[in-house]
Amino acid sequence: MTFVFYLVIFLFILLCAVLCLVVLVQESKSLGLGASFGGDPGDSLFGTSTADILKKFTAYLGIIFIISCVVLSLWTGALSRRTSLNPTIIEEVQH
Repeated sequence: MTFVFYLVIFLFILLCAVLCLVVLVQESKSLGLGASFGGDPGDSLFGTSTADILKKFTAYLGIIFIISCVVLSLWTGALSRRTSLNPTIIEEVQH
């Protein structure tokens, strides 16, 4: 059970890093960090609608982030209640 919990925590941290990267790459009104990668804002690997794709991708990642925050919060709360009720579980988790 603890392996799955730590795997989900690792995936959550990875999601946070990807979300930060996607937000930083988006172009703002002053072209932002996306312009520092070079090239014309019209030139893109994904075509001319890259801004729309990144906006949708950011929205999906944001929704996944919020849902995973709630799930991890509930899961952590359930684990803490379970360990406070049964102190022998603490010994099992540490091993």
